[in-house]
Amino acid sequence: MKKTDDPIVVKQHFSASANEVWHAVTHRDAMVQWFFKQIESFEPREGFETRFTVTNEGRVFPHHLKITEVVPCEKLTFNWKYKGFPGDSFVTLAIREKSHGCELVLTHRITEDFPDHVPEFSRESCAGGWEWFIQKNLKGYLEEMHPPSK
Repeated sequence: MKKTDDPIVVKQHFSASANEVWHAVTHRDAMVQWFFKQIESFEPREGFETRFTVTNEGRVFPHHLKITEVVPCEKLTFNWKYKGFPGDSFVTLAIREKSHGCELVLTHRITEDFPDHVPEFSRESCAGGWEWFIQKNLKGYLEEMHPPSK
């Protein structure tokens, strides 16, 4: 992922309310159900930092997230980087009320290049990961609370 790349954007409509989606993306007990089980703590407040480690195919990725912007039930932005690897980025989750629920738009913007030799840092891997988290996991988690109308 390079800073010259267009941001990764992933959109998903949910039948849940903005409050319910906000809760799912900002409360640790909900986040471990659809995001990373390794998250030990999370608070939706500017300046809050959390760290957790994920291992993939023998490679260790120490995640470091720092919240930089909070607009309750509307917007959460955090700085996303990995200890021991070059690269820096910001992820924004924007929630908008829509008819019959709301829409979440995730935007991942790169501000410092990530290394080319690490497969998990490719644009395709990153986009696929966000699509999996938002369009599959988060959607499934919220649909358990609000099954789609038939």
